[in-house]
Amino acid sequence: MKPMHVIAAALAATSLWVVAAESTGKLPAPWYVGGGTPSSYQAGIDSVETTSGKGSKFLRYVQGEGKSFTTLSQAVSAQRYLGQRVRFQARVKSRAVNAWAGLWMRVGGPTPANLAFYNSQDKPITGTTDWQTRSVTLDVPEEATTINFGVINAGTGQVWIDELSFEVVGKDVPVDSFQRNKLPESPTL
Repeated sequence: MKPMHVIAAALAATSLWVVAAESTGKLPAPWYVGGGTPSSYQAGIDSVETTSGKGSKFLRYVQGEGKSFTTLSQAVSAQRYLGQRVRFQARVKSRAVNAWAGLWMRVGGPTPANLAFYNSQDKPITGTTDWQTRSVTLDVPEEATTINFGVINAGTGQVWIDELSFEVVGKDVPVDSFQRNKLPESPTL
């Protein structure tokens, strides 16, 4: 290889490394990583993979058995949303998700039980996908104390979220619930 090509290749490789290193930032304070195996995942801000231009949040599997899940989440007080219906919406992208990923939300009360919960497991994001809009809508009962929401990654791969919104919506917007196989009305004999 000619010396000029070697120098050009070295500069290109260095430039790519600098861009990759600069593409990841720390999560802002209200966001945290939780769930089954948080130490198996890395989370942060990606300034390259973004639809908003402000940087997307990501959750990436980095080590372990790849048989658990982790969430990138935020918790807020339910006080201003009591008796209302709320929607968490985001643009979501995935790469090599081997089990499933999706948005989730939980409304908690004074006891450990969930007052409302949905995690998109029945509408999974798998494999590699381009940006798509996803949402979770739940009712907030009067006895609610907290609302947790975010993105979940079960297994390996990476998931990004961007253009996030959290808003009160009308009762005309359907609440998310798990779609289970409906049992027949009567037996077939």
